[in-house]
Amino acid sequence: MDKDSEFQWKKFLPLAILILISLVAYFSGIQKHFSLENLKYYRAILEENVNLHPYLAPLCYVVLYSIFVMVSLPLGAFMTILGGFLFFQPWGTLYAVIGATIGAVSIFLIARVSTEGFLKTKAAPFLDKFSKGFQENEANYMLFLRFVPVFPFWLVNLAPAFLGVRVRTYIWTTMIGILPGAYAYAQAGVGLGSILDSNQEFSIKSIFTKDMQIALVALGLVSLLPIIIKKLKKQ
Repeated sequence: MDKDSEFQWKKFLPLAILILISLVAYFSGIQKHFSLENLKYYRAILEENVNLHPYLAPLCYVVLYSIFVMVSLPLGAFMTILGGFLFFQPWGTLYAVIGATIGAVSIFLIARVSTEGFLKTKAAPFLDKFSKGFQENEANYMLFLRFVPVFPFWLVNLAPAFLGVRVRTYIWTTMIGILPGAYAYAQAGVGLGSILDSNQEFSIKSIFTKDMQIALVALGLVSLLPIIIKKLKKQ
């Protein structure tokens, strides 16, 4: 193995480690412990710690949320509901958005640094041509991908790193793009206490209603309007 190849593999190591940790975390079943049933059991302990540690509790929540996003565990909806339940609004939404953004940006940076040289040499010219088209309207495309939950959250976190999206664009489009969904789930979490008290049935899927889906798709289409108008003008 020559020095250039060795250097490239060393660059790829952080992403490889992250993927390995993600696989271990997923197949360990740790996500099963974060459920509404367990929330009922630990509710008193969580509420007591939030009251006793008004600054440390939000910090721990944001750190935990960002770690879950980094290792791509499907716990975003539950964690956002938990944020609304523990911290109420607008703090539940704010902490969830911060945690999710930190985790997403961490994945983005690791993937970007690890694969930059490899993609340019191995995936060109197809990826190079595709990335240039994406970069011309990167903010619009990013907002669409964030607003419309068609693709898995981990994929939308990772793919822009291969397409040359700028870091600042990635950060602000992520924060704005996940804000509507985060608000809806956190707001549901605010009313979760009364539901737990009355032993009513509650499902995370019940929050993601058809009206909410239509609203998010509408926001996504609005974000694509500048691209559509630009193409129409060219024609």
